[in-house]
Amino acid sequence: MHGNGGPRPTLRSMRYAILIESTAQEYSAYVPDLPGCIAAARTADEARNLLATGVAMHVRGMQEDGEAVPIPSTTAGYIDIGAPQGP
Repeated sequence: MHGNGGPRPTLRSMRYAILIESTAQEYSAYVPDLPGCIAAARTADEARNLLATGVAMHVRGMQEDGEAVPIPSTTAGYIDIGAPQGP
């Protein structure tokens, strides 16, 4: 049972885009669709794993607080450019 006496709401499967950035000393990862949901670690893989746990906790907390969970809307892609040419 959920706090209001009814069944606990379920969350359908959603896929959020994450961004991982390298800094001088570590990696930070975040979810643009979930402001405030971030992780930092010494490696990109560790940051990704920490963020996965953080997203689950963040979404669960939003549900428990009765907040609407944002629908994923961010997409990511890459743009390829040629190597810089000398003079």
